[in-house]
Amino acid sequence: MRKRLPFTSVLLLTAVASTVTAQSSRPGQGATIYQDDDGWGTTFRTWAPHASAAYVSGTFNNWATNTHPLVSEGDGFWSMDAAGVWAGHEYQFVMLSSGNTLWRNDPHARKLTSSNGKSIIVNPDQFDWQHDMVMPNWNELVIYEMHTGTFGVVDGGGFPGNFVGIQAHLDHLESLGINAIELLPVNEFAGDQSWGYNPGHIFAVESYYGGPDQLKQLIDACHERGIAVLIDVVFNHLGPDDLGCWKFDGWSENDGGGIYFYNDERANTPWGDTRPNFSTDEVRQFLRDAVMQWMDEFHVDGLRVDGTRWIEWTDVGNNPDGWSWMQWINDDVDALYPDKLIAAEDMSDNHWITKPTDEDGAGFDTQWDPWFVHPIREVVEGTDDDWRNMWDVKNSIDFAYNDASFQRVIYTESHDEVANGRSRVPEAIWPGNPDSWYSKKRSTLAAGVVFTSPGIPMIFQGQEFLEDGWFTDTEPLDWSRAETHAGITELYRDLISLRLNKQGNTRGLMGEHVNVHHVNDWDKVVAWHRWMDGGEGDDVIVLANFRNQVWEDYRIGLPSEGLWKIRFNSDWQIYDPDYDGHPCDEVSAESIPWDGMPYSASFKFGPYTMGIFSQSPPCPMDLDGDGSVTVNEVLLIIASWGTPDADVTGDGQTDVDDLLAIIGAFGACP
Repeated sequence: MRKRLPFTSVLLLTAVASTVTAQSSRPGQGATIYQDDDGWGTTFRTWAPHASAAYVSGTFNNWATNTHPLVSEGDGFWSMDAAGVWAGHEYQFVMLSSGNTLWRNDPHARKLTSSNGKSIIVNPDQFDWQHDMVMPNWNELVIYEMHTGTFGVVDGGGFPGNFVGIQAHLDHLESLGINAIELLPVNEFAGDQSWGYNPGHIFAVESYYGGPDQLKQLIDACHERGIAVLIDVVFNHLGPDDLGCWKFDGWSENDGGGIYFYNDERANTPWGDTRPNFSTDEVRQFLRDAVMQWMDEFHVDGLRVDGTRWIEWTDVGNNPDGWSWMQWINDDVDALYPDKLIAAEDMSDNHWITKPTDEDGAGFDTQWDPWFVHPIREVVEGTDDDWRNMWDVKNSIDFAYNDASFQRVIYTESHDEVANGRSRVPEAIWPGNPDSWYSKKRSTLAAGVVFTSPGIPMIFQGQEFLEDGWFTDTEPLDWSRAETHAGITELYRDLISLRLNKQGNTRGLMGEHVNVHHVNDWDKVVAWHRWMDGGEGDDVIVLANFRNQVWEDYRIGLPSEGLWKIRFNSDWQIYDPDYDGHPCDEVSAESIPWDGMPYSASFKFGPYTMGIFSQSPPCPMDLDGDGSVTVNEVLLIIASWGTPDADVTGDGQTDVDDLLAIIGAFGACP
């Protein structure tokens, strides 16, 4: 079992990291298109310190092995300019090493014919970007995690799916209200089906999914709709299959992977002995350039870095160079792209992961939170109400890394949590009967906790229509369930709308602050207060009933007096005809102190139900203060005509502009 990184270890890592030499200032590697007075061409450049000679061979020279020699630059680098060679040509490097002739794909190749095929020259500047977007503030993000091969499937489109298939489903995502998608890894991997956590080529985009241009088209289409795109990347290990850089120039020790990998015990990972060598400048630069390519060339809005604890730790202990590499990439991204979100998947209660680098932390912006997903799933999946632990719920809601609420991503389903021996939440609640009343009620209750707790909320593909079973890359997402469970999708849509304060009356759900002020482990009821700055339209009260029991007179504390309106009742029958529709009505605060708050009210709510309450923000058109804009306001405008008495537009006079404003605001205040 891995330990959290103690403070003394972080100091050691930082001290050792300071001894790492400055990174190479040499020009980039791979195949780079250029234009000079003689026309277009391509510069080929690679690092092969143990080669005695190097060439480039391809479709431009009929795969000759010696017509295009690379020249040694020193320090193991080789390069040449090939005039007339352009995008679309296939190529490989040919190296002589210890008497052997080695054919190798370019470790920096941006495109391949397949994972074990040929490298293809790409012009990264050729794509015509049409849309820019401003990354949402991190407290406004709602992430939808997806796997291209199973999500991006359309009728008649075949399986696995692709980037074009994802684009065909953007209407669904936009209507759901999410504003960020997170793609499981899309780097070129072995075969056509995979989760993606076996990258063979970290600069290339999976050819079966559509390659780099179709990914750019997807990103551009997402940006047109105001949807950010995050990419999952894997650097804790590579491959292990179809690795383009394995024993690249022929050299290795201990039957290891050669120049790009550790060749001792530090190479060992649960997925093969393929941990990159974070102690070598050239490898560090190689990995850093792969990170920056996503920002520079693909315009992505952030990354999720897989398994960071396998970067900071090896089988022989702390890995100071892995730690300093993470600091380096986070500092570089912050300096060049400060609005990009870089998330870590560490899952080890390591607060140092999201501490700033100037405080010796790794510098990630946020991290996936095991202290949320595991307790909440355990609470809702158990069969016995009496065993549900409300203190676990409370601790999951108000946990924070470094006292910063948005340093965590919270969820109940992810690719890891609905596979590897675990099922989707509805399936886990009632195996074989995920459409049961219990599965629907308790899985959506858990989702409600996600969207009303501080942190960056995330759902996994199909969660919004109760996808059943477990995640596998061999079965497409069952889109028919979006029709069957359209009401559940509406429930998720409403939760997302409230989370993003779309109606202007739940601003507190985007705030840092939370007070879990009511924890009743006997009756299995929890309530919490969320706020950003406080006040009407900001303060939010959430109550959650984890017992199969109806409550008719249940008192909960409130922070202020006045009317508290019901914004969401997860038992409403609009979400599912099986629901009972138990009332969860608006309440008026009474001057009865309760739960450490100055006011309280008696609430009604159904079994396994969440209610979300807030107060209406100031409603300037409501001239008589009855909570609605009606004909009474029209009469008041007419009665005050020509005076400032009923001026709502701010021009100092009651006139036709005020009348039109009143008519435009007809109806109940938010």
